[in-house]
Amino acid sequence: MTKALIFDLDNCLAAADEVGEELYEPAFHAIRQANQGRVSDEALKQAFADTWRHPLDWVAARYGFSDAMLAAGWRVFAGMEVSQPLHGYGDLAILAELPAQRFLVTSGFRRLQQSKIQALGLAPHFTALYVDAIDEPNRLGKRRLFAQILKEHRLTPAEALIVGDNADSELDAGNRLGIRTVQTLRPGVKRAANATFHVRSLAGLKKLLDDPLRLQ
Repeated sequence: MTKALIFDLDNCLAAADEVGEELYEPAFHAIRQANQGRVSDEALKQAFADTWRHPLDWVAARYGFSDAMLAAGWRVFAGMEVSQPLHGYGDLAILAELPAQRFLVTSGFRRLQQSKIQALGLAPHFTALYVDAIDEPNRLGKRRLFAQILKEHRLTPAEALIVGDNADSELDAGNRLGIRTVQTLRPGVKRAANATFHVRSLAGLKKLLDDPLRLQ
């Protein structure tokens, strides 16, 4: 029996770029200023596109940012927050209909991720919310946060589902803990081979939960 659903936020419940490209532009500008020809314009353009789906430190390593480039972007992102309401994907009302405890675990800069949660009005839908803050020391990471949720709420891996979009993040972490995973195939999300199940919406997730035979 599925007793707990552990959700990702970005590109699972809300498009990461719903905040608007103008919010990220000051950070991109700071990175460009620190670049000094190290990364080509084309590669930098792709790197900035990847920041909507991956943490800044991952992007910096992948595209060979200098320490100065990473530090320049990091300073701006660490102080960034959303100030306008967000709506998320159009099916968030279904969260209240899902027959299990719900938890949210999102990775990123703490101030930014917390402001997204607030702007989306997500708190009433969840038993607990966790930010895997990349800008704080002693970061746990999603795998250890998932394990913590299981321990604190006396859940077995078989009683939980991880719901998210990223094959290398929450889906991988869930698999390593023996928790079944559900990939949300939102617009632009590539189908991952390492997900136990795939759905295109929260309605699809609800249908999956309503069919115990599929979950066995």
